Amino acid sequence: AGMAAGGDSEAELSLLECRVCFEPFGPCGQRRPRNLRCGHVLCRGCVVALGGGHDGRRLECPFCRRPCGSAETSDCLPLLQLLELLGPAGGGVPAALGRGSGAAPGGLGLRMSLGGWGTLVNPSGVAACPSSGRLAVTHDGKKRVHVFGPSGSCLQRFGERGEAGNDIKYPLDVTVTPDGHVVVSDGGDRAVKAFDFDGRGVLAVREGFCLPWGLDATPESEIILTDSEAGALYRLAADFAKGELKKCQMIRSQLVNPRGVAVSQVSGAIVVIEHLKAQGLNSGSTRVKIFNAEMDLVRQMDSFGLNLVFPSKIYTTAVAFDKEGRVVVTDVCSQAVICLGKPEEFPIFNPLISHGLSYPVGLTYTANNCLVVLDSGDHSIKIYSST
Repeated sequence: AGMAAGGDSEAELSLLECRVCFEPFGPCGQRRPRNLRCGHVLCRGCVVALGGGHDGRRLECPFCRRPCGSAETSDCLPLLQLLELLGPAGGGVPAALGRGSGAAPGGLGLRMSLGGWGTLVNPSGVAACPSSGRLAVTHDGKKRVHVFGPSGSCLQRFGERGEAGNDIKYPLDVTVTPDGHVVVSDGGDRAVKAFDFDGRGVLAVREGFCLPWGLDATPESEIILTDSEAGALYRLAADFAKGELKKCQMIRSQLVNPRGVAVSQVSGAIVVIEHLKAQGLNSGSTRVKIFNAEMDLVRQMDSFGLNLVFPSKIYTTAVAFDKEGRVVVTDVCSQAVICLGKPEEFPIFNPLISHGLSYPVGLTYTANNCLVVLDSGDHSIKIYSST
């Protein structure tokens, strides 16, 4: 409980202050919150100080090092709306949003925060083992896979950065199969690599993928994989214990830059996030597509359609199904986690977590229904449970 309370006050603090100069955000002048292209938020004064004050100059995000031109920053509307809501008198975020204790709608509260800079470096994917409760995270550290136990302790680090066949060069996502294997998509050599929990490489699949990206495991320990560059969705079946690939079948083509993917453990439905490119700066958007178990398209909604149910632009980076089969997504624009409902009612709008996140890029549920969010903004894993 102490950790949760501390987490709430810390989240409130980080939400309302610039994390470079630690000055409180304000509605105008140097303290006005500005979005960088990567989604991180700085005050206008720090944007100018870091080199983004004049046309043509580029600044580097102090958190993730991505470059951003001065013309590519934009007002952070959710924070500006929140400052307006709080008014000159201030007050706390939980009070302003009617949350009291800081728990999210549906009674979710922050139970544990793991990792942080140094333990994790630019994490990209997170997955939970259905049987043991272990969490596997991929990141840019020397050993690319970090395994945490249910209590938060580090159990294992493996997946060397290197040139050997089972080494991991540039991990993009991770999943854990019900039979206890950690499967990683590697953009560095365009392969899918499987390990046991001791870190022993058991299988590397190179089936002519262009850019394997998102993956999720089915209850039968098959892997659903997106190939972002090929615009395709694959189903992989393997005997991981023997290191044998049985099947690598394309089950959908003509997708647009698909990345995040999730499989419903209830219905077998598959949800995919497409990243749509548009002309001009900062004008890309995302689209959520839901297929039934037979791979028929049953629902889809892009950022503009979601604007009808959500008051600001939504840019989804990760997706999961909860245990009831509802679609849950991260939104880096509002730094939130949002439930969009079951496929048949999609999209409804139910924010599950709307403060305390910096740049949520990964999402999974544990077997005991804790919600796990990977936050690359502060290189951490945040675990939420019903309060």
